[in-house]
Amino acid sequence: MSLRQMEYFLTVVEEASFTRAAELLHVTQPALSHQIKALERSVGGELLERMPRGVRLTPMGRAFLPHAERAVRSAEQAHRAARAAAGAEGGELHVAALHSVAVGILPDVFALWRAAHPRVALHLHEYATSQALEDEVERGTADLAVGPAPVDWPGTVVPLGEEELVLVVPFDDRFAGRTTVTLPELADRVWIRCAMEPVVHGERFLDWACGRAGFTPRTAVYTEHTSTAVRMAAAGVGVSVAPSHIVRGAVGEDCVLLTPDPAWKRPLTAFARVPPSGAAEAFVTLLRDHWPHPGPA
Repeated sequence: MSLRQMEYFLTVVEEASFTRAAELLHVTQPALSHQIKALERSVGGELLERMPRGVRLTPMGRAFLPHAERAVRSAEQAHRAARAAAGAEGGELHVAALHSVAVGILPDVFALWRAAHPRVALHLHEYATSQALEDEVERGTADLAVGPAPVDWPGTVVPLGEEELVLVVPFDDRFAGRTTVTLPELADRVWIRCAMEPVVHGERFLDWACGRAGFTPRTAVYTEHTSTAVRMAAAGVGVSVAPSHIVRGAVGEDCVLLTPDPAWKRPLTAFARVPPSGAAEAFVTLLRDHWPHPGPA
């Protein structure tokens, strides 16, 4: 079993076609088929079922797939790490982040990085939830991740600071002249809920927080993205919860931010499967140097 065979296997799976995979890999279709057959012999069974129109994974193939992905991505990471350790100025850095972090924090950091390291290309991978972020980084999708502190992470975790969650209301809201509000004061309001809402103690965050305050939140709109929820709240559809950095830095010019009393905060970290080195280490240092960000006015 070779790394090249696993790369060929993954390409066939992604394209669902030997013909298209051979074109992408710049090999002949018989050569590709030969390598896949050799891989199947080494694992002891068929990984792909040849169909009249394309291919699909066998049960053995489905079991093999995530391990092949991890092996290929680990090899790519090893190559990037070796180049970085050797002082290579070129290359690339793969960074994974929650969508809210990518929108609210990383643009300024990426701009600073590009000015300092113009020959190192950045690849950003965005995820909706912390669990998806952790799963993909564990599989080797990125060199490092930026997000809430992972639970029981087996690799390296570098604290960056705290992320503050705030309440978003329009300028004409009855609480717009205040800076803080208690959650029970919002018991009669409707909320904009987001699919990216974090989970706390097995519950979606707002359900957990409002439950502790003695009421169940009433939902006006469900959205896919945090930025959409903020825009809905600014328009007066309902109250939304969002990290302060995404509202202040990206989509919150025409709304008011209220700090819950008591405040909602969670630690943000950079984490990776192995200790960051070279470009990854430099990126983490840049993140730490530009953290914490000022709170909302």
